[in-house]
Amino acid sequence: MTTYDVVWPRSAKSVDVKPLAPRLASMEGAKVAFLWDYLFRGDEIWDVCTEELGKRFPGMEFVGYEEFGSTHGDEEHEVLAALPEKLKSLKIDAVVSGMGC
Repeated sequence: MTTYDVVWPRSAKSVDVKPLAPRLASMEGAKVAFLWDYLFRGDEIWDVCTEELGKRFPGMEFVGYEEFGSTHGDEEHEVLAALPEKLKSLKIDAVVSGMGC
């Protein structure tokens, strides 16, 4: 009988869990950014999201994923490092982040 060593594929935690940001009181008039990893039809999904959210929440404004760059790939680290300041400078109220699989 053959015996195999088994290893757990998950690494040790490298960051502590932080509390979530408070939810907006209302989405009406909110400025919403879309982030995307440029995989699996996010461009189509965002079109549907902006149309449907715009119907539900009057005055909602959208900033598309093109403004930020891909959250995956060779520029991922630069895009994510710049994200907090970019969101602040654009006065973003909420973010929708899409990932393809």
